[in-house]
Amino acid sequence: MIKEAQAKSAPAVNYQASADLFPCRSRKTKRPVSYRRFDTAAEAVRFAIEELPAPLLLGTYLEVDEKRFDSEGIRHLYESAKYPLPRLAAE
Repeated sequence: MIKEAQAKSAPAVNYQASADLFPCRSRKTKRPVSYRRFDTAAEAVRFAIEELPAPLLLGTYLEVDEKRFDSEGIRHLYESAKYPLPRLAAE
C-alpha cells in the first residue's frame, strides 16, 4: 500500500470518467498491446495493474479528463482509498 503522505498528495481523478490507456510498445512480448479506450478510469487502472505485463506498465500512461498519469501515477490511483473496484488479492 502507499504511504499516508502519498495518498494525500495523489491527484484527484474521476474514476467514473472515460479513459485512454497508451501501453508502452515492447519487442520482448509475444502479444502486441495497443491503445485502448475504457468506459471508466477505474477499469483502465485495473487493466493496467492487473493484466498488463510488468515490463509494459513501465512506459504506459493513462489519460483521464485531460490529465496524464505515468506508471507510478497509475499505481497510486490503484492503491488509493478512493479506488472503487475490488483489488486483486496479494499472492
